[in-house]
Amino acid sequence: MSEDLLALAREVGREAADFVARSRPVGRVDVAATKSSATDAVTAIDRACEELIRERILARRPQDGFVGEEGNDIAGTSGVEWIVDPIDGTVNFVYGIPVYAVSIAAAVDEPGGGAGPRAAIGTVVAGYVVNIPSGEEWAAVRGEGSWQLEGDQRRRLIAPDPPILAHALVGTGFHYVPEIRARQADAMAKLLPQVRDIRRSGSAALNLCEVAAGRLDVYVEQGLMPWDRAAAVLVATEAGIVVAGLDGEPDERLVMAAHPAISEEYFSLVRACGF
Repeated sequence: MSEDLLALAREVGREAADFVARSRPVGRVDVAATKSSATDAVTAIDRACEELIRERILARRPQDGFVGEEGNDIAGTSGVEWIVDPIDGTVNFVYGIPVYAVSIAAAVDEPGGGAGPRAAIGTVVAGYVVNIPSGEEWAAVRGEGSWQLEGDQRRRLIAPDPPILAHALVGTGFHYVPEIRARQADAMAKLLPQVRDIRRSGSAALNLCEVAAGRLDVYVEQGLMPWDRAAAVLVATEAGIVVAGLDGEPDERLVMAAHPAISEEYFSLVRACGF
């Protein structure tokens, strides 16, 4: 079943990515609303893309549940729930920076945990992420592996051996609530001298896929909701990456990712820096 769920996620995700690409006007996109703060943007295209994804998936699987970043959640009866971010990296999308993605995950009813409203999801069994501007695709099936997709071809992702932690390239992002951003900046100031450098590209989903592919060595971020992380965490873990939270599973409080060879050392450093 998980392969069927992935096939549907990819079919709908590619259509959604094409819709966003065709809908984006030249120049800067108008912001329709904000979420957690005045700088946390939502556009009309976000909302329309999520509606397209919801309609396409539920037309094929009408008993499934649906949780999307923009709301209008649906409680299903099938035991399968879809967790969707229509545009992960909306601020990049607004400014025309070509790093933003459609993220679609399918979970089954084995409720896990997470902090905050709408945070508890089941076990994610299929995940799909596509970088809208580039068309680069990532996918995973629980227990079967993760891949970079190129047409009908699957290139298996196996996370490469990392450098020593002092030479690690860190992917990260910052919360949109000013008080939390200030604390994150303090923690990052402590972390930065102890690693190679940081990269902040603006899409958590793509960053986690990049850790799986070896484009980043490690990752840390706070404030990620289920739709931000569900599909990409599966891509990373199926590639052999360890993904954790502050004291257990990754959640809104903290998401950390690293190769097993340095994960314990890196996670300890992240906690010591105050994330």
